[in-house]
Amino acid sequence: MTGRRALGRRFGWLWAAFAVSSYGTGLGFGAFPLLAVLVLHSGPTEVAALSAAGRAVGAVVAVPLGPWVEFRRKRPVMVTMDLARFAALLTVPVAFAFGWLGFAQLLVVSVVVAAADIAFKAASGAYLKALVPPEDLLVANSRFESTMWTATSVGPPLGGAAVGMFGPVTTVVADAVSYLLSALGLRAIGGTEPQPARTGGARLRAADLLEGWRHILSHPVLRPLFFNAIVVNGLIMASEPLMAVLLLGRLGFAPWQYGLVFASPCIGGLIGSRLSRRLVPRFGQRRVLLTAGALRACWPIGLAFVGPGVPGMVLIVVVQLGLVTCIGVFNPVLATYRLEHTAPDRIARTLSAWSISSSTSIAAVTMVWGLFAAVTSPRIAIAGAGVALLATPLLLPRRAKAPQGAAEQATGLT
Repeated sequence: MTGRRALGRRFGWLWAAFAVSSYGTGLGFGAFPLLAVLVLHSGPTEVAALSAAGRAVGAVVAVPLGPWVEFRRKRPVMVTMDLARFAALLTVPVAFAFGWLGFAQLLVVSVVVAAADIAFKAASGAYLKALVPPEDLLVANSRFESTMWTATSVGPPLGGAAVGMFGPVTTVVADAVSYLLSALGLRAIGGTEPQPARTGGARLRAADLLEGWRHILSHPVLRPLFFNAIVVNGLIMASEPLMAVLLLGRLGFAPWQYGLVFASPCIGGLIGSRLSRRLVPRFGQRRVLLTAGALRACWPIGLAFVGPGVPGMVLIVVVQLGLVTCIGVFNPVLATYRLEHTAPDRIARTLSAWSISSSTSIAAVTMVWGLFAAVTSPRIAIAGAGVALLATPLLLPRRAKAPQGAAEQATGLT
């Protein structure tokens, strides 16, 4: 995990903690639906409910966590969230070993993990801004992005092999242990972190819960980026279960083929994240956001034309490679812009609001598109998502930059 630009020992530990948990998540990808189907013999409705309800309820539970994270030291919060995910996930293999595993437990664990994910991301974004100089934020975010995509490309195939060799709870154990190792890595960062000053009184107020959304919606550039991101993410994620039904059912793809066509294009995320830190100095932050944001909407429509056999596999790989490469460019630039234009005393609430909105939109769009596919067909629903995505560049910002006052406030100069 070395790069041309050294960001210091403390960032190295933060990056290592992120990497180990990312690879654990990659190994555990799809573990709960797999357990629901193979162990609990759940039907498609229960599996869809597990995915959507866990994400949606976890987002609701996380609403008060944004203000709670904001006014606490961020590294202890991150360690706590890692340990919470470790403990929650570990209950699954324990219950499985004693024959107690049930659908309700999987749902509760998925809610705990989803809520802890949101709180962790809010704390880690605020911690990163305090840890890394402003000029290095894009480099740091691009390293996180490249690590995430590498883990996504390697983890699911290895996880599938591990499940085949050692049983259905193997990847859950690996995912749980990865959070424990992440917590240990965060503890190894060391150093001191000042206690954030509490603003607006000692108690949590209703206004604190809404502050993140208030900042996003009042910002002339973050607002369109926010709406663009939640719509694009919702439509892309809504197509994933439909692709599984289409490929594994009607087109007769083998499970290894399905895993291969979606894992191998993740190399594009690694390429895109590395390109982002070269493109921004050359073309500017706004132009890269607009171009990559528009291009990522153009690819998914191609999935509606997938057919059986090798030609279908090639088409999926090409489409996914183009999509993931554009996402790999867009995401770290967006993450950097969001940190640069958010004041230190509201970063956690802003990131929490963003994640909560993204999770709920993905859950809602997934449910709607599932009903759409039931009424029509998976292929028509996938095509509908692709057509809708073509309109999402209209949501991208048209203003060149934020007002000067907003930038000053975000950097703490006022």
